[in-house]
Amino acid sequence: MRNLFFRYIVPTIKYLLISLALLYAADWSAFEIRLARGTALGSVPVEQYMMTPLKGYKVEYDYLGKVNENCSMTAFPQYAASAWNPPCWWLKRHNQNWQ
Repeated sequence: MRNLFFRYIVPTIKYLLISLALLYAADWSAFEIRLARGTALGSVPVEQYMMTPLKGYKVEYDYLGKVNENCSMTAFPQYAASAWNPPCWWLKRHNQNWQ
């Protein structure tokens, strides 16, 4: 059993991590090229809500409105404009922000 682990599973994990690192490096390189051209960032409208605790363990939910949030047009989150920007594909699916 131990021989099976070191023979198959450890190399599989190693190559998977290497592949993930190369994929992120390629994504970052494409992001930097697009950032230089001015087409790397997008914006997605996000609904904002605020939870306010009340007496008796009750909670009030307040709608704050829609705000445009910046996102990167990449597969992974990227750092630009002094903030981490989530990918646009992820932000479109998670378009509600609770505070």
